[in-house]
Amino acid sequence: MTQHASRAALTQMLVGAAIIGTNGMMVRLSHTSPTVSAFWRMFLAAIVLGLLVQFRHGWKRMPRSAWIWTVIPAIAFAGDLWMWHRSILIVGPGLSTLLANTQVFFMAVAGVVVFGERLGGRFYLGLLCAFFGLWLLLGGDWATLPASYHWGVWLGLATGVTYAFYNVGIKRAQEEVAKVHAHVPVEQVLCFASAGCALLLGIAAWIEGDSFAIPDAQTAVALVVLAVFGHCLGWILISRAMQTLGAGMVGLLLLLQPIVAYLLDILVFTHTPTSRQWLGLAVSLVGIFIAGLKTKSKSRLPPDAEPEAPATGQ
Repeated sequence: MTQHASRAALTQMLVGAAIIGTNGMMVRLSHTSPTVSAFWRMFLAAIVLGLLVQFRHGWKRMPRSAWIWTVIPAIAFAGDLWMWHRSILIVGPGLSTLLANTQVFFMAVAGVVVFGERLGGRFYLGLLCAFFGLWLLLGGDWATLPASYHWGVWLGLATGVTYAFYNVGIKRAQEEVAKVHAHVPVEQVLCFASAGCALLLGIAAWIEGDSFAIPDAQTAVALVVLAVFGHCLGWILISRAMQTLGAGMVGLLLLLQPIVAYLLDILVFTHTPTSRQWLGLAVSLVGIFIAGLKTKSKSRLPPDAEPEAPATGQ
């Protein structure tokens, strides 16, 4: 790997993580219900991903088994965004993004159950650090916080669970595709999953009686930025960088995402953390990073297949 390639990958990873870190702010700046903002995010993202496949790769045939596995991430991510967008409005973009990044731990458990991976001491150390950090962030004030705030925290943690299911479904769909056609672009799998996710969120918004209308220019800009930049461009930059950088460096740089979200929460929405909460944020991030340093796994993905979708968070 040349120095130029390494520097370019580092830049792509940092820019991608920073872009994704703005997603929570965009959700809060959109003047729509949580379900409707999630619907427009996935609907627009599906269009963008579809155009990328059409003009850059061309559509490839997918086996029936891959279609079945694509249903799982569509359902999981619909539930993920339904909960996460509500968590953002209750506890703020910073904390909700940090809580969603606990998907690292749930993905590790899924790796054991689904992909035959093994957990090492780093995982348990990271788990201990992360939850100690959350206690520093919330524990001292938990009893005095309103029930609605508790609900926002639980929704954020549940987001980590559903996002883990999303990643597992995407990975399994890619494995099924690779058995038949190793060169199906991952954007195609993500496009179908995004379209299915948008359909489910649209049904949920209709059941809830929400309006799909975009009320003002600020909402339109926020939704376009959320879908085109936060969901598509951020993922593309990170996925390219992951092919060059080592796993440890990837995990470290991805922590920029919750850091950006937390800083924007402070700068834009005037959240004022205490010194204990700053310490809690730092300890939680260290725990997430340690747990994300995976040991060797028994992956069934062929060496010439497309790389799996990165767990980039929200």
